[in-house]
Formats: sequence, C-alpha cells, structure tokens
Amino acid sequence: MDPLPVDTGRPLLVGIVNITADSFSDGGRFLTAEDAVMHARRLRSEGADIIELGPAASHPGAKAVAATEEMRRLADVIGQLAAEEIQVSVDSFLPETQRFAAAHGAAYLNDIQGFPDPARYEELAGADCRLIVMHSVQRGGPATKMMTDPAVVCRGIEEFFTERLAVMEAAGIGRERLVIDPGLGYFLGTGAEPSLRALSNLEQLKARFDVPVLVSPSRKSFLRALTGTSLPGIGPATLAAELYAAGHGADYIRTHDVAAIRDALTVYHALEAAKGGA
Repeated sequence: MDPLPVDTGRPLLVGIVNITADSFSDGGRFLTAEDAVMHARRLRSEGADIIELGPAASHPGAKAVAATEEMRRLADVIGQLAAEEIQVSVDSFLPETQRFAAAHGAAYLNDIQGFPDPARYEELAGADCRLIVMHSVQRGGPATKMMTDPAVVCRGIEEFFTERLAVMEAAGIGRERLVIDPGLGYFLGTGAEPSLRALSNLEQLKARFDVPVLVSPSRKSFLRALTGTSLPGIGPATLAAELYAAGHGADYIRTHDVAAIRDALTVYHALEAAKGGA
C-alpha cells in the first residue's frame, strides 16, 4: 500500500489526470487512454508520488457518468500504470467503479461523498487500498446547507470526521488505511472564506484525528473568487495555497501542476536549511 507520508520534509504529491470530457480546467484533454497515460507519465517525471485518475467531473453542472463508462475510461489507463508500478488513486464515489479500481491495483480510493454507505464498510474493510474520506456539504457531508458562515466551517468538518471515522473503524477498517480531506472550493460553499478557514485549521485537524490529511486547492473556485483571476492565470494563487498547506500539516497535496509545487518546495526547504546552518 506504499507510499505513505514519511519524514521527507514535504508532503506526497498527487498528480491529477482527468479522463473526462467536462472537467472544469482540462476537460477533454486526456479523454483517450493514450493521452491519459502520457500525461500520467509526464506528471510522474515531474515528481508525482501518486497519480489520481478521475473518470467523471464533480463540479456544478457536470454530467453524470455511469459506472460502466467510468470503468471503460479507467480500464486501459489503470492497467498500464499498474504495469509500470506507478501508484494510482481513483476518484469516484460509485461503488461499482471503486470495486473495479480496487481489483485492478488502485492504491487509493478517493470518495468525494466520504464513503457514506455503512453497508459497504465490511466490503471496504477487506480491501487493501487506502481510503481518502472527503468532507463535503454538498455530497455526503453533514446534513446542513452550504456553509456561508466561515465560523461554522471547522466545527462542521470536525463533527463529520468524528462520526464517519468512528463508524468506519467500528466496521473493521483500520485507521492506518484512512486519509482525510476537508474539501475546498464549492464542496464547502460559495466565496473564499470557508476554504480559507479550512486551510488555516489544517494543523488542528491533523492533531484532532491523527491521520494523514490531503488537500487540493489546485485551481479551485475559492482562489478565483479571492484573486479575481480566471483559470489560465490561477497558477500563482494555487501555488501559494499549496505552499501554505505544505507548511501547516498537509501530508498529501493533490494538484494539476506537480512541477510547480515540487520546485517551490525544493527552494523553500533549501532556504530553511540554509537558515538553520547560519
């Protein structure tokens, strides 16, 4: 099940490969297996520790994709990456797709609904892959309205993980297999404040649950709302959020631009080392 976060001075980098027609930032670019594999290899060469395959978009207005189509999109790609011993995560909340991914060598399952069905926990307990449990107020998260008041954001996130992790562990899913993601952007609500509050609480979240934390601010709507910058120019804002997360407890950073955060972390840690040797 490796890799796990280790004391390397940086989080593990999860490179995003969207095998979709309508992902908000790169829909259609990697829809064929050949293009998806090439992009995965490119991200790996840029420093990705894990490649995450997304067979369906999750943004507002995205078209629903049947499990059969998700599995078709994944089949050739996951097979080639597994043959090259590249660690793969699969981003899907559909049980059939999750079973397919686990059976074909996925090291991680990433569920934006946070694995909401307790009836599946016995089955998940018997799998080998790690489970990325994402919090969302829209899909499978707490039964609340969209979080427009940032004062309740952190409390809602902690209440969600307190309940969800306890039930999963009680069903036999080992805590060492769990990774948590507070959710950012539209998964928390409109505007920048909910996501900013969630990011600023990363250290407390990690200390509270003592499990690895994954974050994905990459190209998210809250950065565009905060800066007034559209997608083509959102790279610097993404990098700032990722660096902040890396310095405040994130164990995994899920990103579209692996090279940027890799280089930024290299320079940051070189400067820290130079300061320590002064």
